[in-house]
Amino acid sequence: MNRLQLLLLVVLGAAFGAGGMWLAERAVPGELSGADRSRVEQIVRDYVLANPEIIPQAMQRLQEREGEKAIAADRSRIETPYKGAVMGNPDGDVTLVEFFDYNCGYCRASLPIIEQLIERDPKVRVVFRELPILAEESRDAARASLAAAAQGRFVPFHNALYAAGPVTADSIAAAARTAGVDLSKIPDDADTEIAGNIGLATKLGISGTPAWVVGDRVLSGALPLDRLQDAVAAARARGK
Repeated sequence: MNRLQLLLLVVLGAAFGAGGMWLAERAVPGELSGADRSRVEQIVRDYVLANPEIIPQAMQRLQEREGEKAIAADRSRIETPYKGAVMGNPDGDVTLVEFFDYNCGYCRASLPIIEQLIERDPKVRVVFRELPILAEESRDAARASLAAAAQGRFVPFHNALYAAGPVTADSIAAAARTAGVDLSKIPDDADTEIAGNIGLATKLGISGTPAWVVGDRVLSGALPLDRLQDAVAAARARGK
């Protein structure tokens, strides 16, 4: 077993714990037996105990790679807005996608951050994907939002409903009146769109809101302006 193979085994073992030995045996077939195996196991154990921080780092990198693959497989679907569910430059060179729930306080708090981002970056496009996972009212709000998008009134409805606070049937109706949305015209494909968004979120490893997709990255939680700007800048530099 040469030094490069030994290093590979150490990295696999350190990154994936007990499962690393299974991976290692397939990465270097026929190389692990007897004394070699015992030696590698001791090296891995000692390395992990001395550097425990590599485990979450390795798992984070693995999740990032899986996210990159999922984005690449569905980029067009992820970045193509539902009709008018978009803010910023419709022809922008970078697309920031937010998966959101109207019942999510962190999503509500992110709206002024998004508006600041758009104001400071005239080339960014922000696409909104409804992910109603917090309450039954969330789905009602998402369906109303899709109606607003179909009627070209997404932005005023989006702003009005967030401004109304907790989502209720009354607040949805009030936001629709403010935005000039006819709630009797829920699109026929509204439920299909919502189901598709939930499916995309599952593939991307998204389990809460807000969640963001920009370039090859999936980001989670309410993020400050500088974090979103950095993510957009990185995507722009990679031409994504």
